[in-house]
Amino acid sequence: MDIHYTGKDRILIIINYILLGLFVLAILLPLVYVVLSSFLTPNTLISKGFAITSSDWTLTGYAKILSNGAMIRGFFNAIFYSAAFAFATVLFSVFAAYPLAIEGLVGKRSIMIFFLITMFFGGGLIPTYLVIKDLGMLNTVWAIILPGSISVFNIILAKTYFQGLPKELFQAASIDGASELSIFFKIVLPLSKPIIFVLALYAFVGQWNSYFDAMIYLDDPKLFPLQLVLRSILIQNQVQPGMIADALAQAELKKLSEMIKYSAIVISSLPLIVMYPFFQKYFEKGVMVGSIK
Repeated sequence: MDIHYTGKDRILIIINYILLGLFVLAILLPLVYVVLSSFLTPNTLISKGFAITSSDWTLTGYAKILSNGAMIRGFFNAIFYSAAFAFATVLFSVFAAYPLAIEGLVGKRSIMIFFLITMFFGGGLIPTYLVIKDLGMLNTVWAIILPGSISVFNIILAKTYFQGLPKELFQAASIDGASELSIFFKIVLPLSKPIIFVLALYAFVGQWNSYFDAMIYLDDPKLFPLQLVLRSILIQNQVQPGMIADALAQAELKKLSEMIKYSAIVISSLPLIVMYPFFQKYFEKGVMVGSIK
């Protein structure tokens, strides 16, 4: 069916395209700048800006980062923390949300009120630190994975999804003699891929970008995630007054620091860039679940 637009409609569409184009440019330009800057020599970037001649390109920044053992170890630590955190988040959220989505659950309202109270009122950093210390989780991987893996927001999101599933499926399964566990594992979980992938993506990205918890709870450098290692590398490569007497050496170190910074940003962003296309279809479907309800 042909759609006929009025003059005002066409003007509005053109304005929308222009605004959308500007929005895309605002996202792409910094990304392109960082990627290209990571391959340029410091002198070229400062004196010429971007250059296309091969002599102006270098892999020194990547070579220095990848030759750093702490960087490689931090990269794999971050992948482990993020994957384990995503798994724990999905596990706890789904198992907590499904009973709350069942009609007739005794005390469901009281449980939800309790969850909501914890969502708006927290103990703060020092009480949380003391609890983790008393549980013996300081300087262990559990201090990174467990404390934040239970999120009331994720539970509500999963609960809303479960409530939107056809109740006729559950009734038919119950008539056939299926238990609640059978319904959950054989019906609910296979139909819940969108919300599971959304929760996993949220958790993975959040943990991947996090460094504060590791900085507070970890002392062993071998346990540091990538973001904390990057923070250390960038600070160590900053020129401190009085550390280097030669002004020329200070300038060269500062240039090298800039190049390492861009290379580190690219390396730390690669897993998310590679992962998102595989999660996109589930992400778009999952975030819209329950929007009408």
